[in-house]
Amino acid sequence: MLGSPTPDTRKTPAEISAGILLDIEAVHIRPEEPFIFTSGRLSPIYVDCRRIISFPRARSALMQMGVEQLKHHAGVETFDVVAGGETAGIPFAAWMADLLGLPMIYVRKKPKGFGRNARVEGDLPEGARVLLVEDLATDGGSKISFIDAIREAGGDVAHCFVVFHYGNFPESVISLADRGVTLHGLCTWWDILAIAESRGYTADQLGQVRDFLNDPDIWAKRRQAIEV
Repeated sequence: MLGSPTPDTRKTPAEISAGILLDIEAVHIRPEEPFIFTSGRLSPIYVDCRRIISFPRARSALMQMGVEQLKHHAGVETFDVVAGGETAGIPFAAWMADLLGLPMIYVRKKPKGFGRNARVEGDLPEGARVLLVEDLATDGGSKISFIDAIREAGGDVAHCFVVFHYGNFPESVISLADRGVTLHGLCTWWDILAIAESRGYTADQLGQVRDFLNDPDIWAKRRQAIEV
């Protein structure tokens, strides 16, 4: 009988994470029919981290690596509460809170509109150190809104964790840093590109992705010119 495969300890967490996202088909490369982000940006690429919830072994591996990364870069006793951003961040926050042995809350995009009219749901003690968890980060806009809501509710936020960080919008890191928050992510598009060629993507597709990562605005202008 064959035994369990021996993990390749030479791979970094970023390489393993990128491979998992490709394995579960969370990665989409479509330069010929660009995606449109919430911000209105055109993009040839999209990562659907919501697919992770349907793959128990994949999500377990990713969450374990996330906890180890946070322990290494932030500290074991850094947090009192884990917060998930509505809606994609909620399941990831729940799994991470369980692994860290911490209570969880979640943050609404907008006030509920009735009842307490609150944005933060759950028990948030005054001054509690909160880890904000989301599925991914592009330009960081939604993270700032969640951070502001937590702070207005009395929490202290200095760290945000995402499974995936696009890695080509420096404003996401800068805007969070300006608010005293460090962004942690398991992998970026650069990590996916490093192994995507072996997964059947063409040289043209990957070349377009590189162009986009190097300058998203120039890529979008060229794409719009083609469509005109």
